[in-house]
Amino acid sequence: MLIRRSFVSSIAISAALPARAQQAWPTKPLRIIVPFPAGQSTDILARVTADQLGKALGQQVIVENRPGAGGSIGADVAAKAAPDGYTLLMVTISTHGIAPALYPKLPYDPLKDFAPIINVGLTPQVQMASLKSGITSVKDLIAKAKAGGDLNYGSSGNGSASHLAMEQLRSAAGIKLTHVPFKGNADAYLALQSGDIQLMSDAIPGAVGPVRAGKVTAIGIADTNRSPYLPDVPTVIEQGLPGVVAVGWIGLSAPANVPGPILDRLNTEMQKILKEPEVVDKLKGLSFMPAGESRQAFARYIEAEIAKWRGVIQTAGVKID
Repeated sequence: MLIRRSFVSSIAISAALPARAQQAWPTKPLRIIVPFPAGQSTDILARVTADQLGKALGQQVIVENRPGAGGSIGADVAAKAAPDGYTLLMVTISTHGIAPALYPKLPYDPLKDFAPIINVGLTPQVQMASLKSGITSVKDLIAKAKAGGDLNYGSSGNGSASHLAMEQLRSAAGIKLTHVPFKGNADAYLALQSGDIQLMSDAIPGAVGPVRAGKVTAIGIADTNRSPYLPDVPTVIEQGLPGVVAVGWIGLSAPANVPGPILDRLNTEMQKILKEPEVVDKLKGLSFMPAGESRQAFARYIEAEIAKWRGVIQTAGVKID
């Protein structure tokens, strides 16, 4: 009987060890890898997240920038990190939405190599027209295009979110538009304001300034609802083109196989953080809307984004040289 009790006690102690180990997490600083340069929206949101998460976990959270190759370098580093909860990654529409559909040989698998934690911030694309084009709405755009107008649109580069957002609109409207890629949004905005191009799409943070200053005309928001940052601009859906939704997003993920309890705690803490007035104000200052959702919901969101952009890319025949 004594032997049996000792055996049972040993099993109980062994079963408790993983739980105790998980409860002890974290016992050292964490790092959040940002796969883009410092100063960009992803980096800023990562630093807001790191500051607040560090307070919640009682450990320092360090932001580590690993830019290059459209975000794939940093994502690959995170994918290969130990699944112990001490390495996290800021994931975006670029790294985990568009790139998987655009590049056949990514060094990481966005679905198999990562465990989604939470969607942090959302920002829709704004479809804009040059003041010289005379286009003030999606209806105007469609009418001019179908009347044989030679219309072109600029983007920040081939395969970029701004490129694919306009391709999504073009396909839904059934019109012809010519794509003119630039080496970044700055050059595209100059061309739009001068009238060298007639159209362009950009996320709210970049678009809100030129639109409010009257330098360009916002003709539609690519989302299911209007943006609080440009409340007078109707959605493209409102203007008769259902399904035109191009929303940028930035979230937090971990390498695959991080223990579930650690992921759950990170999600719980982030849910609280995204409701804090200070964080909400910072996100609004960047023209982002706080997201926040379950791990499972974020995983489904990423899967849906990959499928959506794969469809847009295939329909448009977009290829990267």
